[in-house]
Amino acid sequence: MVLGRALILKTSGLPFVERFVRRSFLFRPLVKRFVAGDTLDEAMHESETLIGQNLTVTLDYLGENTKTEDEAIQARNTYIDILERIAAHPKKQDLNISIKLTQCGLDLGDDYAEKNFRQVLEIGQRSDTFVRVDMEGSDYTDRTIRMIEKVFPEHPNTGTVLQSYLYRSIDDTKRMIQLGARVRVVKGAYLEPESVAHPDKSKVDEKYIEMSQMLLQDGNYPAIATHDAKIIDAIKEFAAQKNIGKDRFEFQMLFGIRRDLQKSLRAEGYNVRIYLPYGDMWYPYFTRRLAERPANGFFILKSLFKG
Repeated sequence: MVLGRALILKTSGLPFVERFVRRSFLFRPLVKRFVAGDTLDEAMHESETLIGQNLTVTLDYLGENTKTEDEAIQARNTYIDILERIAAHPKKQDLNISIKLTQCGLDLGDDYAEKNFRQVLEIGQRSDTFVRVDMEGSDYTDRTIRMIEKVFPEHPNTGTVLQSYLYRSIDDTKRMIQLGARVRVVKGAYLEPESVAHPDKSKVDEKYIEMSQMLLQDGNYPAIATHDAKIIDAIKEFAAQKNIGKDRFEFQMLFGIRRDLQKSLRAEGYNVRIYLPYGDMWYPYFTRRLAERPANGFFILKSLFKG
């Protein structure tokens, strides 16, 4: 499984593979399964459907690693457009957004990215909308944590994501608990060296549960982001044992994955939020999702044999 994931991530980085995937009709049904569309209107349409099912939504404008100030400003303005659209929504409490600091211009400097980030947070605060910072590759982990620690005292409507496959994440969990910032727990979807990340899946799962339990007990409304039924059962059991109410945390799942589990958890009274990505910069996101579930490749093979 690890080999398959690594192979997909390495192969997807080849330019001719990206060109093939973007142009091939075979991949379109799978892309549509994971991505809401190219435009905000399409994403809002999908949001309406999800909210109608008593689910909540995180909107994610896809893209990362802007290379110029113009690109970073465009991304910042897009975030602001999303927040203004949410502010006008009759169920704005059911919507928030996720952003990436590299979209805000982190590769152009921490101070520059912070300026753009703060402008986004200020707009979000006006409508009491939460703005989560997605965690990117390990080269950005420490810079992201320090950025959150810097802006949170003035902008408590933000938080971040921690990846259980990184050795450092237990300590980062403690830092975020002390700060009071909201955390989404994930396993991690980037290809990382063994020098920084656990190579063994069982260890990644063990740390995921440990981090989740820490946050459930002492954190600020943590998001348990997983489709792993065993981990979900472990979290439910722990919360029940510790008398942690269902209103004190939420499960999060990706758009298009395990819709059955999304609905069953909501029927049990748990808060369930769907991570809803959109935009034409979908390729890196799509390949990470495919790497997480190599079996999805069979979807493409089946398409070859349809009349």
